[in-house]
Amino acid sequence: MKIMMVHNTYREKGGEEIVFDNERSLLERKGHTVIPYVRSNSELRDGNIVHRISMISRMVWSSKSHKEVAALLDAESPDLVHIHNTFLAISPSIYSACSELAIPVVQTLHNFRLLCPAGSFYRDGKICEECVDQTLLQSIRHGCYRNSRMASTGVALMLSVHRFMDTWLTSVKRFIALTHFAKGKFVSAGFPADRIVVKPNFLGTDPGERKSGGEYGAFIGRLDPKKGLSTLLDAWGKLCSAVPLQIVGDGPDRPEFEVQAERLRLSDVKFRGRLSRAETMEVIKGARFLIVPSPLFEGFPMAIVEAFASGTPVLCSRLGGLPEIVEENKTGLHFHPGDAQDLARKVDWAWSHPMELAEMGRTARRKYEKYYTAERNYALLMEIYEQARGIDSGAESPPELNAPEIPSRIESDHSVSIG
Repeated sequence: MKIMMVHNTYREKGGEEIVFDNERSLLERKGHTVIPYVRSNSELRDGNIVHRISMISRMVWSSKSHKEVAALLDAESPDLVHIHNTFLAISPSIYSACSELAIPVVQTLHNFRLLCPAGSFYRDGKICEECVDQTLLQSIRHGCYRNSRMASTGVALMLSVHRFMDTWLTSVKRFIALTHFAKGKFVSAGFPADRIVVKPNFLGTDPGERKSGGEYGAFIGRLDPKKGLSTLLDAWGKLCSAVPLQIVGDGPDRPEFEVQAERLRLSDVKFRGRLSRAETMEVIKGARFLIVPSPLFEGFPMAIVEAFASGTPVLCSRLGGLPEIVEENKTGLHFHPGDAQDLARKVDWAWSHPMELAEMGRTARRKYEKYYTAERNYALLMEIYEQARGIDSGAESPPELNAPEIPSRIESDHSVSIG
């Protein structure tokens, strides 16, 4: 099969880039021809008011992207286009290029950008779904994207124009949601349930299961208030026993978190900074547990997949799709989002019950082997591609495609059309 893969990278590399690279490599290993079309938001720089207005226009419709993609489609005649992200530099203009040549499109929904200009349903330290409950004008009012009303106006305008044009509903044959929770949010907002398939993230290569039970807790990710690091540090100040913690990652807010750790006299906390993937995997394998303290709706954190592959259990917020990924008392523990005291209780229990944690780690490894390997993901991806192309494979769909939905801990009764 010949597949065009489209992705707009952010200025700082994150999980979406890892997923894009994993899927591209997987398809190429399986003998498929992959035609990449990649642009970066690094191309866009802030400037004067005229430049910013021009940037908003390109955000809504990039003639450059449309022309380049149309030329590639015409020259290569791919069987399918798989879009991961078009925000910001590529723009949704490329969907019409695919429609004009009747080439089926698959879209991965890595975040909630098509519903929320911020992409996260998170504002001012709490969950916010006003743009679904009310209108996109709320995002402009609050300056949700990059704390800028002008930038938020650009994103809201892009969404509004393409909702009016029915761009996504007319062009995309199959959407890929990462969890049933995420699928539920999109269906509640008016996306067709029968076109959304749940397919999790995966690892391109198996790192192997760890050999020991772990000697510290670990956090892996961007050092950002939206990742719940402040709650994590507060929880460490409330522990009943001394537990070492390794924090892997970097970000502009790192100095503030280091000051917080110093103020709380957290001598057991070590900031490791940004590490290579190999070094990060060693940290995960050496941890008794990984902590994901996010106060917002996460997509499908690659760190959890890496932890499960290593046989490391996960302590996570009881929020969004995380409880669906991490099963309570089976592959990890849950705590109330933003509740440092509850997190501290779970860490104390986990640290004092190494045998139970080791069994959770073994269960996590089995879950990885069942759901998150490259082979399992390849079967899912091929089924999705065949559905998008209108091909009946003649075989039963992989069970993950038809798995019963797992109820989320936070339900939504939204019934708002995206049109």
